[in-house]
Amino acid sequence: MNPSSSSAATAAVIGSGFGGLALAMRLQAAGVQTTVFESRDKPGGRAYVYRDQGFTFDAGPTVITDPSALEELFALSGRSLADYVELLPVAPFYRLCWEDGTTLDYANDQQALDAQLRAFSPDDVEGYQRFLEYSRAVFEEGYRKLGTVPFLNFRDMVAAGPALVKLQAWRSVYSKVSQFIKDEKLRQVFSFHSLLVGGNPFETSSIYALIHALEREWGVWFPRGGTSALVQGMVRCFEDMGGTLRLSTPVERIEVQSGRASAVVAGGQSHGFDQVASNADVVHTYERLLGHTPRGQAEARRLKGKRFSMSLFVVHFGLSRPQPQLRHHTVCFGARYRELIRDIFHGSEIPEDFSLYLHAPCATDPSLAPAGCSSHYVLAPVPHLGNAPVDWSVEGPRLRDRIFDYLEAHYMPGLRESLVTSRMFTPADFRDELNAHHGSAFSLEPVLTQSAWFRPHNRDAEIPNLYIVGAGTHPGAGVPGVVGSAKATAGLMLEEAGR
Repeated sequence: MNPSSSSAATAAVIGSGFGGLALAMRLQAAGVQTTVFESRDKPGGRAYVYRDQGFTFDAGPTVITDPSALEELFALSGRSLADYVELLPVAPFYRLCWEDGTTLDYANDQQALDAQLRAFSPDDVEGYQRFLEYSRAVFEEGYRKLGTVPFLNFRDMVAAGPALVKLQAWRSVYSKVSQFIKDEKLRQVFSFHSLLVGGNPFETSSIYALIHALEREWGVWFPRGGTSALVQGMVRCFEDMGGTLRLSTPVERIEVQSGRASAVVAGGQSHGFDQVASNADVVHTYERLLGHTPRGQAEARRLKGKRFSMSLFVVHFGLSRPQPQLRHHTVCFGARYRELIRDIFHGSEIPEDFSLYLHAPCATDPSLAPAGCSSHYVLAPVPHLGNAPVDWSVEGPRLRDRIFDYLEAHYMPGLRESLVTSRMFTPADFRDELNAHHGSAFSLEPVLTQSAWFRPHNRDAEIPNLYIVGAGTHPGAGVPGVVGSAKATAGLMLEEAGR
């Protein structure tokens, strides 16, 4: 049935990550009766939450950089983000650290930032201003203009071409940063952001330098209660509008009749819908959910030939003492940068060294740990399973111990003696719990030839009422990216539904 002929259009959204929930909110606000199917016992996808002995551990994204996109979501139904979630400012945005004891506190205070840049390299104070101008230009073109526009036709890409050429989108993030910044440590500071969306700074398009301007535009935020509080706020708003969330209900397949998605099968039961959108991993969507169809088989084969982002090794841990020396977000650069990143994206084994992201949310919200304690996670980018098919049941504990030794030596004295609880999340868990192809943490790698029109489209090319949302489609990974993908996908779905 064509939903435009029905006054009560229905839609299924498979997966409750940020992209799936944002899409469901948009559809429900527009009057499309929407059901979200989630295989796990809690919503959130990569933004899952673990609780243990009074500690709250956010499993996924912890950096919120465009609150306006979230405010727009809640406003669609006449509600307010602030009615559901309290966003707390994070200052500094990040503390960046090196093994020689050098640090830089990156914040939205230009005078303080200039003083720190001057201490690193006086020439780079002016160079940073030129980089910021470039980042803002890319932000306007790549985020404001194109971030929520679906690229369904190659002519859409051609239309965007002149602006991308002018911005030298073929150059890498690191190459473009190096055009403005001379000091090697500062080049790391202003190029590492692409790693936050699964991109190699030496290969990812310089368009992703827009992340810097994104942070300067709106700041960096953290939801009181953790990222899961934002997930819960989105779920409550969706349900307040009349939407349905079905937890612990994995979808087994998408049924296709007469060339259209007609139903989803979950728990052995078929549920009919006018439209179906998948927030699941794109390879999983086509290989598993549509593997019984020629379209699913062909698209899965095509996608498996693409380049996928690196994976992550994550350790969540709770300590019996506070860590006042830490800031909320700490980036711990190792001795190698270019060589380590090459090993992470192209290596066939786990590198001996690492760079780390250390999350200390109690610096902003002490409620995430029992009184006098602190909650943390530390992550190391690692190769995905397609490049490095290691046995993580063996290598995981070894890497955890090396990371704990490193943190204790450099950043967190007495870590082991104050350790209350810890748990690991490995590339094998990304594969097994999140159905991520190769255990990739960010889906397809965001190189230029896998971006915009070259990325899986927000609407399938052959099944007209099948849609994709989340990191695997345009514009890509990261909270602003997947929320933007929901806007692009919702526009297409509502147009088909006659809304």
